[in-house]
Amino acid sequence: MIARIWHGWTTPENEMAYQTILLNEVIPGIKAKNLPGFRKMQVMKRPVDGETEFTTIMYFDSLENIKSFTGDDYETAYVPERARAVLKRFDGKAIHRELVEETSIS
Repeated sequence: MIARIWHGWTTPENEMAYQTILLNEVIPGIKAKNLPGFRKMQVMKRPVDGETEFTTIMYFDSLENIKSFTGDDYETAYVPERARAVLKRFDGKAIHRELVEETSIS
């Protein structure tokens, strides 16, 4: 499994606007694409140096599945215009890591 990791930063004033766009538009739009090999997505945030940093992690079965989402330049960030409008800055490229182990404690 491949994790696609991306970061975006917004001002505290735009934090909820971005979070709303992400949760109510961007993620449902990605899910609606019915991408092959797309397993799940996680969203995290934290305050840092007067900004709010958002981290998204998408999980795919393979790089080929990611390319079905992004095209051959699979590192290019996916940031729709409405999201860009409230972000202060963001990574232009996503990073990708192979998941080696996942452990649950229950």
